[in-house]
Amino acid sequence: MVDQRADPVASAQAAPLAEALPEAHATPDAHSQVIAHGCWYPSADPTGGRVAFICNRGGVPQLWTGSADGDDVHLLDTGLDPVIEVSWSPDGRWIAYTTAPGGGEHTRVLCVRPDGSDRRVLAGAVAGSTAYLGRWTRDGTALAITATDPPAGFPSAEHGGAGPPAPHQEAPPGEWTSRDGRSVPLGGAHHGEVGTLFTDAGPPGPAEASAALRPPRPAPYEPAPEPHLTGGGLAAYLADPAGVRPPELIATEPAGATLRVCDTTPDGRLVLLLRGPRGGREAVVLRTTSRETACTVPVADGDPWIGRFSPDGRTLYLRSDADREFAALVTAELGPDGACLRRLVTAQRDDADLELLSVQDDGRSAVLAWNVHGRSELESITLPAPSWAGDGDDGRPSPELPPRPLPLAHEVVTRISPAGPRGLALAVSGSLRRPGVWHAVDGASPLRTPWSSRDEDAVAPGRPPVRPEHLRLRARDGLALAGWYYRASDRDPDHRAPCVVHLHGGPEQQERPVFDPLYHELLGRGLDVFAPDVRGSLGAGRSFVNADLGPGRFAAIDDVADCATHLITRGLADSRRLAVMGHSYGGYLTLASLVWHPELFRTGVSVCGMSDFLTFFAGTEPWIARSAAAKYGHPERDRDLLHELSPMSRIDALRVPLLAVHGEHDTNVPPGESEQMVRAARQRGIPAELLILPNEGHEFRRTRSRVLFRRSAASWIERHLAG
Repeated sequence: MVDQRADPVASAQAAPLAEALPEAHATPDAHSQVIAHGCWYPSADPTGGRVAFICNRGGVPQLWTGSADGDDVHLLDTGLDPVIEVSWSPDGRWIAYTTAPGGGEHTRVLCVRPDGSDRRVLAGAVAGSTAYLGRWTRDGTALAITATDPPAGFPSAEHGGAGPPAPHQEAPPGEWTSRDGRSVPLGGAHHGEVGTLFTDAGPPGPAEASAALRPPRPAPYEPAPEPHLTGGGLAAYLADPAGVRPPELIATEPAGATLRVCDTTPDGRLVLLLRGPRGGREAVVLRTTSRETACTVPVADGDPWIGRFSPDGRTLYLRSDADREFAALVTAELGPDGACLRRLVTAQRDDADLELLSVQDDGRSAVLAWNVHGRSELESITLPAPSWAGDGDDGRPSPELPPRPLPLAHEVVTRISPAGPRGLALAVSGSLRRPGVWHAVDGASPLRTPWSSRDEDAVAPGRPPVRPEHLRLRARDGLALAGWYYRASDRDPDHRAPCVVHLHGGPEQQERPVFDPLYHELLGRGLDVFAPDVRGSLGAGRSFVNADLGPGRFAAIDDVADCATHLITRGLADSRRLAVMGHSYGGYLTLASLVWHPELFRTGVSVCGMSDFLTFFAGTEPWIARSAAAKYGHPERDRDLLHELSPMSRIDALRVPLLAVHGEHDTNVPPGESEQMVRAARQRGIPAELLILPNEGHEFRRTRSRVLFRRSAASWIERHLAG
């Protein structure tokens, strides 16, 4: 238990303050334009006339602005650190964004004027620290930021000030008590001691020097030391982007997994927080004066922007699955002190999650994105006057008007952002195009912005993208599964094809029908792709998401085998030429499938996958470990189960060649997870190689790295499935 009287910031680092940066300068790499580029994460200015967005047309995701209906675009930061999130201030004076220095997992928050001047870092500049965006205050004078260490330097009670708030969350009982220490990127000679990989992309050049690896050291596999969780507390605060006022601390989570500020009331009286581990997240309404919790409501995993307050602070709109199988739009009545007096379901579907929610600033309307078996359905609704306000008291129509569908040119919407009082900016993806930004005004159909790549530019001429088929099947225990099957375009449909089963990460993610250059590369080599949603995935209800908890993870491993068997029995795939691959948790499932079902697959490619849950817990970031414990198991109480679920515990069952790929700076799943698996495989005479991508973390964001990865993976699979 945390002593609520203790000062949680007494020994913490100094609060991050705004620090001006020199102007970013262009480099040759920054302007090696990519025709088939992607644009995503739009955030519009207050008028809706201009949009800030992320685009990789220069080979790395960077911050751009463009006219909503013209082709006038500007690059605001020519630096090569990948940009992750973007937010334009409500007063139009600043654009805030997060970057990943060196391509790693630690991020920092910056801001810049819309004309590209006055660029400065607000948080995350200290090596090893992490910061990410919350929402702007309604007047745009302050930005909410979450940092991985509680800010210090606030006036304490003993010095005559109000003192910092008490920790928002007590440390959970049974915190594990031994850990290797704070995760840091592996360096020196440790990387690159597990084999040499050459692909059809040619031998590694200078930028890929760390991908060329030497034979392994003869070190036996040893069980992990007992992991534990220390440090890495989270703190949310309001920051003045100009640096005139000191940061204002809102809340801390000394042992938290998630903490994000999703909204504040216009008068600053209440703040909406997202907190909690995976599978147990909740919306928290906090009183800013007393820092006391006014109410909590369970919310679904997925998009972190869970809801908004009405302008008067009396109503809260949430994307919640409280007491429900699928997330819906829930409206909560709040008392003057923020307490939840009652809540009701305003919009729902019986078999689809509310995936994205965007409420207009005036609280009169909202745009909803429903996840219907992986595809998005978009609709605009007029929010009725709450019954507790009296019918029509605020001029809104009553009774409620029916929802108005908004047609989409492609399958999936990944972000909805208001664009002025009457417009929308949408991030849209599809199976036949790269991600782009669409713009809509006055309820008209969304149109592609001129600076987003055209559909016909998705790929080079001669090899068109493939629209997948949605397949359904049953697991061995009767659970319904589904996935997307991509058929190589130049093969006989009656011919059983070599096939790659690709597994997404999470596990609380979902396979969506969007263009994936990796799939395009595999298909171009005559390999079919099946991308399933095994138990634990989003999109099929809360029970399906929780079906892999605890010992249920063994059933998730069997799901992969059942998917492969289904492809064979349907006559789609050649039973002698099956491969399995995946990223993150999908990388774990890849390794697990190879050692639990070695007879099914000829080879596997694990990308940033966990090979041993105990070494993963010992090496990952503290807040990631806290969240992962809720999903995979507690590394002390469930130690035996985690050991049994770890592929390294069954390494002697591995029979087929393995390629492992990892980002150099991955502190989510440290590179040692791939290294120990490859090393152990080679000690047992199994062909195994490791590709380390320099200047990348858990996600590969640079175009050069992504190309090297997918060509290397496709070459490996093609070679081992030949014949």
